[in-house]
Amino acid sequence: MILIAALLFVVTPGRARQAPEKDYIVYVDCESADKIAVVRFGPKGARLDREFTTGLHPVDIDGPHGIAFSPDKQFYFVSLGHGRPFGTLLKYSAKDDKVLGKVTLGLFPATLDVTPDGGFVYVVNFNLHGDMVPSSVSVVAAEDMIEVARIPTCTMPHGSRINPAGTKQYSACMMDDVLVEIDTQTFKVSRRFLLTKGKEMGMTGPPAPHSMSAEGHDAGGHGLEPLKPGDAGCSPTWAQPSSDGASIYVACNKSSEIVEVDARNWKVARRMAAGPGVYNLAVTKDGRLIATNKRGPSVSIFDLSTGRELAQLPTKRRVVHGVVVSPDDRYAFVSVEGVGSEPGTVEIIDLRALKTVATVDLPQQAAGIDFFKSENPK
Repeated sequence: MILIAALLFVVTPGRARQAPEKDYIVYVDCESADKIAVVRFGPKGARLDREFTTGLHPVDIDGPHGIAFSPDKQFYFVSLGHGRPFGTLLKYSAKDDKVLGKVTLGLFPATLDVTPDGGFVYVVNFNLHGDMVPSSVSVVAAEDMIEVARIPTCTMPHGSRINPAGTKQYSACMMDDVLVEIDTQTFKVSRRFLLTKGKEMGMTGPPAPHSMSAEGHDAGGHGLEPLKPGDAGCSPTWAQPSSDGASIYVACNKSSEIVEVDARNWKVARRMAAGPGVYNLAVTKDGRLIATNKRGPSVSIFDLSTGRELAQLPTKRRVVHGVVVSPDDRYAFVSVEGVGSEPGTVEIIDLRALKTVATVDLPQQAAGIDFFKSENPK
């Protein structure tokens, strides 16, 4: 049953928000419930529009983690993190939410992105429960659902994002403090960047076999481990190209910083202080950066022209996860996992007012999130 009571509005006195004129629709993976939830937000408020089961095993939890729509919005792809032993990528029809294909990938496939031409899906094999050894990025032909390449990168890759031109894919490796760039024409690692503070260094070409080591690192709580005294590590969890592809913003979860890397010169442009345990990132076309703070729990909004934090908004529940911005730069939709038996949550932020305007409760552990479409209100 759709629970309208799940809606919570937060409005600051004296600064009334403007209600949306159309409905915005986002899809969310609920990792501990094997559910995909569809959230609708419009003039009538925010609500859970529907939910349905995903996964392959009717008894075991498959753990849907990443989700991304094709550019034409005809399809969407969902990564299933848990397998026996490998994970899976599913292809769905956006018309009726039916599975159209599947392909087996590596250990714990997580974040994913689709190239601007819709031809390929890039999925990081996060290897959350495996040994601390170098992992990979899988490249899947979207039409036929065939893995055409599995590219070795480094330990625990996360945050797969493709630049606007579709020429480069970026991911960050939590256990190696490395940003990795893949050339989408050759399916090979073209450059790497060491993010450790005081040791920053750009490198070209793929790493030598087993050159990346996670010795001395602790996987902790997957983004919940704070910086220890004397530790200069980054523990990056996200790599986000700017709207023009000129910069790559990397979330240093451990040190609570955002590192901006100049994509042309392959050098650090600046470091920005972020919220506690900055985790996932999204950019607007008008020059703002939205950051989820996993240990916050909160969401930060930055002005990229100045690096200034415009707002840091507390979330209703703990363990903040993903964020996606509507194509009109009007709203940010944030997924929050919750703890224990708590429901997952989507929080909706008005990017004009810099305020949280609605929250919707979902099945447990809301994680991957992507924007589907806007349409006339229902």
